[in-house]
Amino acid sequence: MTRKERYEAFIDYFSKNLPEAETELKYGSPFELLVAVVLSAQCTDKRINIVTPKLFQDFPTAEHLAASHFDELFPYIKTVSYPNNKTKHLLGLGKMLVEDFGSEIPETVEDLQKLPGVGRKTANVITSVIWSQPRMAVDTHVFRVSKRLGLVNQNAKTPLEVEKQLVRHLPEEVIHKAHHWLILHGRYTCLARRPKCESCNLIHFCRYFEQKEGIKR
Repeated sequence: MTRKERYEAFIDYFSKNLPEAETELKYGSPFELLVAVVLSAQCTDKRINIVTPKLFQDFPTAEHLAASHFDELFPYIKTVSYPNNKTKHLLGLGKMLVEDFGSEIPETVEDLQKLPGVGRKTANVITSVIWSQPRMAVDTHVFRVSKRLGLVNQNAKTPLEVEKQLVRHLPEEVIHKAHHWLILHGRYTCLARRPKCESCNLIHFCRYFEQKEGIKR
């Protein structure tokens, strides 16, 4: 099976079965999504969704974050991973949004990455989710699943390499959805240690399954 055929099968399945894939983070505005994604680094969406309702209630805007201080903000996020660093990131993020961006969320990956705590993956998430830009955020699930399915080369060693290959081969109009397709498949079916191949609907084009079962196509 060629890579083109794998991509066609991948897009065909998810376009029919999960056409409106979305992030599992709960948010009500671009600002809230940005905060949630920053907090979600190396933490589960489930944990973030527990923490953010009270946080968003008391800090609904960038101005509220900018006017806060460490000891006030820290208790709200102390149960997430790396709470000390993330508290500092949010305080700096709020201040920079107010001072440099007029309290608006930047619409480009380049500007978003100027914010404390925002790397390329986070910036790609924001631009793809909020504005449906053709950006591919590569987390551990996207990295693993795209390689197992055979969508990217096995020798791709970095998230950026995987991102570039996926963006190159996916139609521009589905890139922002494909990010969620890969994440959700990795989160619930194609698990890291014990992938649920027996209940997976993608084994007919999955390179990992072919190699495991000795199938030649």
